[in-house]
Amino acid sequence: MCAKTKHFPRRFAPSLCAFFVLAGAAQSAGASQERIFRCGNLYTNLDKASETGCEPVPLDRISVVQSPVPPPAKPSQRPSTGSGSGRSLSLARVSGPEQRQKDGESRQILEAEWRKAKARLQELHAEYNHGEPERLGTERNNPQKYLDRVAALKSSITRTEADLTGIRRELARMGVAAQP
Repeated sequence: MCAKTKHFPRRFAPSLCAFFVLAGAAQSAGASQERIFRCGNLYTNLDKASETGCEPVPLDRISVVQSPVPPPAKPSQRPSTGSGSGRSLSLARVSGPEQRQKDGESRQILEAEWRKAKARLQELHAEYNHGEPERLGTERNNPQKYLDRVAALKSSITRTEADLTGIRRELARMGVAAQP
């Protein structure tokens, strides 16, 4: 369209075309840069020139800075009460002999838990009797009670086996092999 104009001579066509292109670019650049006003700690693009304490901000001085990621919350500084693996929640380093003593205590606790869970599993297997436990006196007249007890025994066996697997995994992390 710039090369063939009807109202202007041909010799003005290139300069006229360049004028319109530059004028359009200037207008779009001006439209994308709105005025920004600072009112105390508030920055806004709403026209607040008439309000007191608000002043326009030169656009060449605006920069956007990402806020830093806050550090994770620190865990409690008090030691654990002996529950779990017996490890302290504090982040302070302990000496080598003290750490070995704590690891030994943890290992003893885990081995005791292993023996208890293993004994419990043997009791449950004996009571379960390969899926046909002996009927108790109240279960002779109520077959549903018997089926509920069998299901509870089966879930207890599954839960105890999962506990043994977890204890075995913890013992393996400590370098101790648990007896199957």
